[in-house]
Amino acid sequence: MTNELSKMLLDNLTTAILLLDEKLKILYINPAAEHLFATSSSHLLQSYVGNLFYEEKGDENELVQSLENQHPFTRRETTLILAHSAQTAIVDYTITPLLTPGERKLLMEIRPLDRLLKISREDNIISANKATRALIRGVAHEVKNPLGGIRGAAQLLARELDDKNLHEYTDVIIGESDRLRNLVDKMLGPRKLPDIKETNVHQLLERVRSIVTAESGDTVTLIRDYDPSLPELWADGDQLIQAFLNVVRNARQSLSENPGQQNPKITLRTRALRQFTIGNKRHRLTCVVEIEDNGPGINEELQETLFFPMVSGRASGTGLGLSIAQSILHQHHGLIECNSEPGKTIFRLLVPLEKISGTEPCNSATTNTASTTTAPPQEH
Repeated sequence: MTNELSKMLLDNLTTAILLLDEKLKILYINPAAEHLFATSSSHLLQSYVGNLFYEEKGDENELVQSLENQHPFTRRETTLILAHSAQTAIVDYTITPLLTPGERKLLMEIRPLDRLLKISREDNIISANKATRALIRGVAHEVKNPLGGIRGAAQLLARELDDKNLHEYTDVIIGESDRLRNLVDKMLGPRKLPDIKETNVHQLLERVRSIVTAESGDTVTLIRDYDPSLPELWADGDQLIQAFLNVVRNARQSLSENPGQQNPKITLRTRALRQFTIGNKRHRLTCVVEIEDNGPGINEELQETLFFPMVSGRASGTGLGLSIAQSILHQHHGLIECNSEPGKTIFRLLVPLEKISGTEPCNSATTNTASTTTAPPQEH
């Protein structure tokens, strides 16, 4: 097997691989391990493995003993503490001693279990969203037809009324019918197929940043944390702007409505994930856009239904923005996740970087996309 083929196989594994020398220093780490520990190989090579993570109920001497005795072992459903972030990861891992001429090494294979649980949860989110949209389409049909009849009857009645003062009442009927129809259209989300083109995700985020800055002035600080190495994204730029804008506006409103909020800020962050599974489909490369705010957080119970239409954690919220954003991401074969605690809420918008095919419309009203007359994106 050639070195190039070996590297390609290791780079495409979903199992995290580390190669350790006799002093338990890292000689090699594959992309899956970089993703697990959220650190690049350039920062990890030649560093002591104990500085990267430690096992919650483990004994570091087990690695030394395995090296000395050439005895492999496996741990199931153990918890690793990631040293750089103090976060935990539930994993299975296997240690295999390697005896090479003149030196001994340890091969460590780590299979994260957290991700398997998240994939199951994402499947549930996608299935629930599809079921909800099917239900809404059925309800929308039953609601919009009589609304059209009510509106038409009100218009005919207005023509027959001699007393112009009574037109106030027919205008209310017509206006409320239009409002309900628009509400149903918004609940349905985008109906047209995405206009897929090569798009720079940072230009889209800069457009969103310009819009939100114009709306909020200097009341909220917007911070850029972009990965300049991200390739072009195959997507409908206008639709993604709408999805990003809905999430950022939601974060801004949460900050502005929080009494005593100190130093309100929103961070726009981009990263790339290799060999990442969304729902039941694995993607070679995935773009991650994180929108983080330091607001009050979202109630844990609400997080389960956050992307359903008409569900909102704010008194003034309509409950449509996040539902529409999730629908747009689904049209791009992507997904939105949310992790929240007081002082830190992160929405992760995941979009495959490969070209999309086989996308179907949602059979509903056109989404409200961001205006193209806003200020041009800033350089970054």
